[in-house]
Amino acid sequence: MKLEYAVRIERLAESDGGGYLALVPDLPGCMSDGETPEEALRNVQEAIRSWIESAKEWKQDIPKPSPPMARAG
Repeated sequence: MKLEYAVRIERLAESDGGGYLALVPDLPGCMSDGETPEEALRNVQEAIRSWIESAKEWKQDIPKPSPPMARAG
């Protein structure tokens, strides 16, 4: 079963090194970065897999993805 988690992409300030940060709100602390939004999104997929593997090792609950939000307009 493949779980699809929402990912939030934020632009990093140049003072923070620039690039983009990808955050997974449903998985606390799960994030990655990249030079482009696409790279950050690719990188965060590995972070999601690692987060889930660690949770399984520690016998912790794995949150289900939040339902997609309705888009206005």
